[in-house]
Amino acid sequence: MLWDPRNKDRHEAAAAAAALGDAGQLFPTKALRKFLASLTSRESPVLMDLGPVVGPNVTFLGERLGCKIILEDLFGDLDRYPKASETPFAEYLKTRLKHEPDSVDGILCWNFFDFLDLPSAQVLARSLTKLLRTDGALLAFFATIGAADARFSKYVIMDEDSVRQRSYSSGGRKQTALPNRDIIRMFEGLKVSESFLLKTNVREFLFRKPAQTS
Repeated sequence: MLWDPRNKDRHEAAAAAAALGDAGQLFPTKALRKFLASLTSRESPVLMDLGPVVGPNVTFLGERLGCKIILEDLFGDLDRYPKASETPFAEYLKTRLKHEPDSVDGILCWNFFDFLDLPSAQVLARSLTKLLRTDGALLAFFATIGAADARFSKYVIMDEDSVRQRSYSSGGRKQTALPNRDIIRMFEGLKVSESFLLKTNVREFLFRKPAQTS
């Protein structure tokens, strides 16, 4: 789904659709500010969000970056995917993102990788790496402590330094804490620009795509 925040009618519809009753919890973020800064110099950047529609984010990102937003909601895909399916979710992910290589300037992964098994995480990381343009940025959150039954959350951007996390899924999923080395290996082809370990038991990684050397 492609969103252009400069289109007022579509923008207002997104905000209404994303209204949430739960106030959620407010968390600090150090990497979001740097992610946004990496995109401010680009004219009409293309931003991909792996989460569901969140109206306030459409407002914030549209006003700050003047960007076009591709909403993929992979959380919803995983939530609906049959746990007993004979086809692994990793196979589904191989063809899920139907976009041209080098077509996206920034990607917001939130904490989606926490809910994937390692094969699925590796497949998705490779796909996202291909989609990023040179010097593009990818922001992802990773838990430092796993959970047997964690709910999906919507991340609402409050400002450059804080997000509000609102649980919304009815069922739970296993949340895995990946070692740093596995996270970095998954994103082969990208470089770690920034990494922060927060007191909230979250590791923030900001990856950038370097220019290819001949």
